[in-house]
Amino acid sequence: MSSDFSRTALLLGEPAVRRLASARVLLFGLGGVGSYAAEALARTGVGHLTLVDHDVVGPTNLNRQLGALHSTLGRPKVEVFRDRIHDICPETTVEPVRMFYRPEEAERLDFAAFDYILDAIDTVRAKVDIVQRAFAAGTPVTSCMGMGNRLDPTAVRCGDLAETSVCPLCRNMRKKLRKVGIEHLRVVYSTETPVPVPEVHDVDELTTAKRPTPGSVAFVPGAAGLALASDAVRHILAAEEEPA
Repeated sequence: MSSDFSRTALLLGEPAVRRLASARVLLFGLGGVGSYAAEALARTGVGHLTLVDHDVVGPTNLNRQLGALHSTLGRPKVEVFRDRIHDICPETTVEPVRMFYRPEEAERLDFAAFDYILDAIDTVRAKVDIVQRAFAAGTPVTSCMGMGNRLDPTAVRCGDLAETSVCPLCRNMRKKLRKVGIEHLRVVYSTETPVPVPEVHDVDELTTAKRPTPGSVAFVPGAAGLALASDAVRHILAAEEEPA
């Protein structure tokens, strides 16, 4: 066992560390939430990470995204994290996929080839499609709900989408997933009511759609990303312990 994970082994045990080394996780999104999830997975010893994101590091990412540094401005996020993770753990296999995920692009990915799928993107249509494809492939998935316009990291929870309240994205996802026959989904969400912010709109470079720009701070999306990673690790190890 690599000494890099000796402290992890003290808590989880050496068999768990070996299991994580063989695990494959597919992560959508390397923003404020996904960047923390990706790094936490790598530092916990997950051996194979496929990272999907189309964006480059920009100045507005500096306040909350782990890969956002002045030295990385303008670089694709998937390449930044490939290099960052290899600097943390050279043995980790990182597959960067620079792609704006849309249903018509889904065939580029084999959802059944992974032990766990994490959704940290904010496009509702894409989120619903990811969940549907994960369910169809029989691969467990956890989806992150809205973390913008919030200030309290202690309000972040893991649970069932059916039991959530307050979050507008949760309501929207429940409605759309019910239409496709999905009543239950593992989610990371916040119990905090979103804080009102001035109305500012960004134009998405790919879809040209105008979307309201949420306010953000480092600690709320960071807490959500760590919760996502924790959920994946716990479920991968719990699945290993289940009787055949």
